[in-house]
Amino acid sequence: MTIRVLLADDQALLRSAFRVLVDSEPDMEVVGEASDGAEAVELARRERADVVLMDIRMPGTDGLAATRLITADPALAHVRVVMLTTFEVDEYVVQSLRAGASGFLGKGSEPEELLNAIRVAAAGDALLSPAATKGLIARFLAQGDGAEDEERDPARSDRLDSLTVREREVLVQVAAGHSNDEIAERLEVSPLTVKTHVNRAMAKLGARDRAQLVVIAYESGLVRPRVE
Repeated sequence: MTIRVLLADDQALLRSAFRVLVDSEPDMEVVGEASDGAEAVELARRERADVVLMDIRMPGTDGLAATRLITADPALAHVRVVMLTTFEVDEYVVQSLRAGASGFLGKGSEPEELLNAIRVAAAGDALLSPAATKGLIARFLAQGDGAEDEERDPARSDRLDSLTVREREVLVQVAAGHSNDEIAERLEVSPLTVKTHVNRAMAKLGARDRAQLVVIAYESGLVRPRVE
């Protein structure tokens, strides 16, 4: 199946470079280009995009607002958003995950990283590097605006009660940035069993994907941020 990709960036030259790269792959194609967030939302609906490469900083409706609109629309539930950032260490990264993005990628990434990111997002997985989950996300959830307690979602915290003991254990490991294979080794179970627990946790917590599980784990208080 061909992955339908939408490019959203206010720099035409960058969009052109991404288009050439994406269209060179046999399993994906660019179905549209947007120069701002509002146009990205419109094209995501019209062109039935699977993955949106979304720049965070754009004039008018920025990438964060556009991502919120996409993830809040039931008709676009299949769309995965990958945020593009100039620097990985960026407070907007956490905001983008809260908005519903599946992950983020630095604009300076290698071509193969970008292509892999598209495939990973299309498969419903999360693009979260260990550096992000263990450092950046924890730091900004704890100190980003000085309102940690206010931003913690009591409803999500209550929903943790629906998780089994094993699902909680797996969720903690996911929040630490570990892959299914790594979690399986740590908990001495099969990767398929881990995948099942992850999927059940997502269903119970109303998470779109693995990235949302990470945010929920921190915001609910299941995992405490550790700032180094």
